[in-house]
Amino acid sequence: MTVDGDWLPRLVQQAQRGDRVAADRLVADHNNCVRSAVYAVTGRVDVVDDIAQQVWTRVWERLGTLREPSRLRSWLYTIARNTALDVSIAGRQLAAREGSLEAAPQPATNRGVPDQTAASGEVRRMLLQAVQSLPATYREPFVLRHLEEWSYAEIADVLGLTVENVETRLVRARRMLRETLADKVKI
Repeated sequence: MTVDGDWLPRLVQQAQRGDRVAADRLVADHNNCVRSAVYAVTGRVDVVDDIAQQVWTRVWERLGTLREPSRLRSWLYTIARNTALDVSIAGRQLAAREGSLEAAPQPATNRGVPDQTAASGEVRRMLLQAVQSLPATYREPFVLRHLEEWSYAEIADVLGLTVENVETRLVRARRMLRETLADKVKI
């Protein structure tokens, strides 16, 4: 989202003062970023909604600590990433205690739609599965770059990497996806 330099800091300051309209606007403008961060960490569509709600709860608890409103997106990503990691770790520990490491069932993507839409839905499902299968090391920069359209510098900053490391991870992620999809999707 492109905004003038003064708009975002003013909106954040209004939300910090308790302005509900400003807070709602922040959620509307940045919810996709939060959801993408959660997905990038977990690789699971079925947990995104629940974890995103937890993220927004943490955001409102900590909004007063944000000193540089112009860095809101990076700040949000960090909270979303840490929340998703916390939930993922807790889920793995629970599954290990219960003796089951099976993944949660994935939601159905085909709901009886016409053939063309069903075919594109199948391709989308395959792509989603391929992205989910990427190790988090590669999935996170891939999602930020290709779904959120972050710059390499922004990704490097939020993940604590060099721009060269981001480039390398993206090249490897794309190669892994090509290999995974090579015999599944004919172009």
